[in-house]
Amino acid sequence: MYRYKITFAYDGTNFSGFQIQPHKRTVEQVLKNAVNKIAKHPDPAIAVIGSGRTDAGVHALNQVAHFDIPYHLSNDSMRKALNSILPLDILVKKAEEVSTDFHARYSAHRKTYRYRVDQGEFVNPFKRNYTAHYKYPLDLAKMKAAAKDFIGEHDFTSFVASGSQAKSNVRTVEKIIIYRDEHDNEVIFEFTGNGFLYNQIRIMVAFLLEVGSNQRPVSDVKRVLAAKDRTQARMTAPASGLYLVSVDYGK
Repeated sequence: MYRYKITFAYDGTNFSGFQIQPHKRTVEQVLKNAVNKIAKHPDPAIAVIGSGRTDAGVHALNQVAHFDIPYHLSNDSMRKALNSILPLDILVKKAEEVSTDFHARYSAHRKTYRYRVDQGEFVNPFKRNYTAHYKYPLDLAKMKAAAKDFIGEHDFTSFVASGSQAKSNVRTVEKIIIYRDEHDNEVIFEFTGNGFLYNQIRIMVAFLLEVGSNQRPVSDVKRVLAAKDRTQARMTAPASGLYLVSVDYGK
């Protein structure tokens, strides 16, 4: 068997998330179908293991997965073979043969996500599937100050949605960048950490938007983290604005 690592992008608009679900179109299922077609439909079927799940409507610029296949192809031939089968809303950017000790999920050290907030007066029909919309003025200085309190290792129980299957809600956020894209009239959030909980980034973004629009004090992050109570961070930003930017396997 030969193990391949693939780096790929997808438009999450018409997917019911990454993970396979009965009778739903998911990224994992579409990739699995393509890999098994290349492998001539072996029994049992070849599994595709992703670096992590994304929800319905969430996008990826550089998601990573691996699979084991009984046929050897050059890296470029594998990339081209997959892209010749996959639908237009998934693109394999790179395929690499790797050692069998590589694991797309367990070998990952950190991930970076981006969240885009469109600040137009009305929802832009061409951006509605790719950004969240928030027309109210935002104080970036306040949001940046509040975001500093997310940095480090914390119990993020207040910032995880119900339905999470994580054994622990402790995660480390390494970096948060917030800036305004004047050209596109967007506010951009970027989060880097060793892993994120179910809906954690979308809840954190919604919380920071409340800070930026003076609905919460800057100091509220510390209070809500300490509370370990999901009801203290009520809102969840829409899936459409979230992108998985990169998965880092370096130390």
